[in-house]
Amino acid sequence: MFVTRYNPYAENQLRKGFEALNTLMSNLEQEEGAIASFIPAVNTRVDDDAYYIELDLPGVKKDDIEITAEDNILTVSGERKMREELNADDYYKVESRYGKFSRSFTLPEDADPDGIEAHMQNGVLEIVIPKRKDIHQVKKISIK
Repeated sequence: MFVTRYNPYAENQLRKGFEALNTLMSNLEQEEGAIASFIPAVNTRVDDDAYYIELDLPGVKKDDIEITAEDNILTVSGERKMREELNADDYYKVESRYGKFSRSFTLPEDADPDGIEAHMQNGVLEIVIPKRKDIHQVKKISIK
């Protein structure tokens, strides 16, 4: 067994290594033509009556979004298009992401796929998935 002396700067070196890795991964994600160049942020919450999914979609039109529910999976897909009046040569740096996106969510057992509603306001898409009331009801069976 080797005895090593504690180096307080080793953690700093490890942190720098992770920062370099994150920078490398960010650069790979930003390559033109990447599969997932735009991935919207998602917030989920639940209350007694429904499940809520909120997607941040700034600059995405309602017509460019498709929401489907099939086989207990809810999928939100679409495209964030670059504004046509922009000329890429005029920009020094573009941090906004553009492209197609798709996010899928497995619906809980008590979700009612027939009652799903979606609303979009100020670049935030909110999907409301109501809960079925009859799923946990106790049914009394009489003996004949």
